[in-house]
Amino acid sequence: MKQKLRKTILAPVSMLMPLVASAQYSPPTDTGLGGGTITEIVNNLMKWLLYLLGFIGVIGFVIAGILYLTSAGNDDRMEMAKKGMIYSVIGVVVGLIGTVILKAVNSWFGGSNRF
Repeated sequence: MKQKLRKTILAPVSMLMPLVASAQYSPPTDTGLGGGTITEIVNNLMKWLLYLLGFIGVIGFVIAGILYLTSAGNDDRMEMAKKGMIYSVIGVVVGLIGTVILKAVNSWFGGSNRF
């Protein structure tokens, strides 16, 4: 049953993906907005969000470092700062991995063999 359901859902979706990827968006002429394919627009949005995530992670790491330096031996604040550092590093790593995955998927679908 699951196999049949998967085939009935994935077949139409896989046939429509090239059409969606090549669809052109052309904004009104007097707005100053750029046009492009839907793939380019989504790609730019994803890049922007991933870079923002990395930037916020770095700022969180700096704030956690300042908390650690100003803890003055208070064990609770030191633990809170350590957890903040760990979460910030995880955020930066997720942002970097997302950027690498995005570039890999673009090269696969775009027909390019370079990163």
